[in-house]
Amino acid sequence: MVRDSLWERIEPLLPKVERRTHHPGRKRLEGRKVLCGILFVLHTGIAWEFLPQELGFGSGMTCWRRLRDWHEAGVWDRPHQVLLIELHAAGKLDWSRAVIDGSHVWALKGGPKSGPSPVDRARTGSKHHVLTDGHGTPLAVSLTGGNRNDVSQLMPLLDAVPPVRGRVGRPRRRPDHLLADRGYDHDKYRRLVWAKGIKPLIARRGTPHGSGLGVHRYVVERTIALLHWFRRLRIRWEIRDDIHEAFLTLAAAIICWRRLVR
Repeated sequence: MVRDSLWERIEPLLPKVERRTHHPGRKRLEGRKVLCGILFVLHTGIAWEFLPQELGFGSGMTCWRRLRDWHEAGVWDRPHQVLLIELHAAGKLDWSRAVIDGSHVWALKGGPKSGPSPVDRARTGSKHHVLTDGHGTPLAVSLTGGNRNDVSQLMPLLDAVPPVRGRVGRPRRRPDHLLADRGYDHDKYRRLVWAKGIKPLIARRGTPHGSGLGVHRYVVERTIALLHWFRRLRIRWEIRDDIHEAFLTLAAAIICWRRLVR
């Protein structure tokens, strides 16, 4: 069941498909029912072919195709940005700092953006990279192979933060500080972050633990746990990377919506 408050934000962003006058074929399933089916798969992790049609979702292939088409049309990025704007207008975004981290998941069927994990006996896997604000609200997410270093996504994630309006002044897209663990310790990237007007606070390798950043960094670990609460994201079952990225972006938007309504 898709809540009215969530559907009201997503429906205007869906591409309109006009029905053909000649040979129209079967009537197109309503977008809200299809979205219910997509969310059912995201929440439960069920295979597409086992999606229960008696619940009114339509076939699993219908939902899969619509998820693919909507992702290609950039549908999921737009509700995420809209929700960030609403959170910013409500004063629920903490721009004083941003926190970044990555998490490994198995990719049992392989595919693009997967690779042997150096921390899991070279099993094929992927990584979810997440950038959050100081409260743990996801600002940007990305998917890479399991053999990619976390620091490789530092600048792409900062660049992926959309311009967030909602208050007087210019749209906001840069935090004041960036917090990261030792996996991001590299002077080259410190300089790149400084060049964006952001102060990097990154723990250094070879120093004793107890930098004090963990007091603030836990929010990104909590957000990653919330993302993996969606069972479809705990293990990557999709060979196509764009389908898994669609699930990842949709889950980030849902987390933002929950923070807004609660």
